[in-house]
Amino acid sequence: MSDEKLHVQMFGDFALRYRGKIITNEGRTSESQFAYLMQLVLHNRKNGISRDQVERILFEDRDLDDVHHATRSVVYNAKKKLRSSGLPDVNYLEVSKGVLRWTEEIPVVEDAEEMERLGALAREASDPESKKDYYLQAIHLYTGEFLSNQTAMVWVAQEARRYRTLFAELVEECAAVLREMDDYIELESLGVYAAKLQPLSNWETLSMEAMISMGRFEDAVKFYDETMDLYLRTEGLRPSQRMMDLLQKLGTQVEHQYALLDEIQTQLESEASRKRGGFLCAYPVFQGVYQMVQRMMERGGQSIYLMLCTVVDSKGNPMKQGPQLEDLSSRLCEAIQNSVRHSDAFCRYGKGQFLVLLINTTAEDCSIVQRRINDHFIIGRQRTGIRYHVNIVVSKY
Repeated sequence: MSDEKLHVQMFGDFALRYRGKIITNEGRTSESQFAYLMQLVLHNRKNGISRDQVERILFEDRDLDDVHHATRSVVYNAKKKLRSSGLPDVNYLEVSKGVLRWTEEIPVVEDAEEMERLGALAREASDPESKKDYYLQAIHLYTGEFLSNQTAMVWVAQEARRYRTLFAELVEECAAVLREMDDYIELESLGVYAAKLQPLSNWETLSMEAMISMGRFEDAVKFYDETMDLYLRTEGLRPSQRMMDLLQKLGTQVEHQYALLDEIQTQLESEASRKRGGFLCAYPVFQGVYQMVQRMMERGGQSIYLMLCTVVDSKGNPMKQGPQLEDLSSRLCEAIQNSVRHSDAFCRYGKGQFLVLLINTTAEDCSIVQRRINDHFIIGRQRTGIRYHVNIVVSKY
């Protein structure tokens, strides 16, 4: 038996489907008014939508002598298109007391409405398995921003924000249910899906948590490194506190097979640690090195300095974005590695920023290091440069 319902896709690209056939084509100008009208009417089926509001949205930037006539033409053409697309010959769009409504003769299934309905069922369900199923069905209906190609419209932007928030709430609630069920395979998948739909929103922590809980420690470490690299390259963001906590948990849970000290030492002395120049590490590792050095200062009496290197433009202002910034950051990384000693550590802190820990050095030596970095970084008449801030590290132990 064929599906006699009109299926409406609001998440991502807008689409109407009837009996498996797509009946929208937003690429053509003549189709855009039809699409806008159908989006408004079908998304507001419960209470209808006023004709005045339809006219404001359809013709707000056009100077028309008779906007009511223009609206009637759009409605007439929409009915004609729906009929020619194979829908039953009924009065699809009904106007009563200035309110436009979709006919009750043709049932509608809208992904946005279904997401809300299934989310409500999940919250009401008492059985964990049912809650999980409802949550996952609701979450997977969200395949992108609400009408992602039309967010310039005020009403669309408002709904997009609302559904974005609902998606985040459902993911958090579903994750809580999966933890209670010890369903870490599903939790890992949930994290991957949520991160794909809402990039740079820290959903990767769900996948990392699942890997740790399942004892897949090597996968968790690799996943952490890849995620932090993505965050730094894309937005210059540091690890979230949640990610840091998971990394700490990972460190306490990793268990290795029995081994002799010589074997362990060989594993610790990796090839990466024997590279020339400074020790490039991730921010969490740098944080651990910093804290360890602070503890050692009291006994060794060494002077240690923390230096922040920031890429600046020709006017001396920090560069926070732009197509050149990633290339400049990579060059600065190489310049630092070739300018500091083997015993010094450094890490990328954010877009165009690096932290350097200069061990057993002096203030004068810091200036020498800065000149070396400039020599490696600045090429020809390059207008961009580096701003330095240096603080002495004081022992707190």
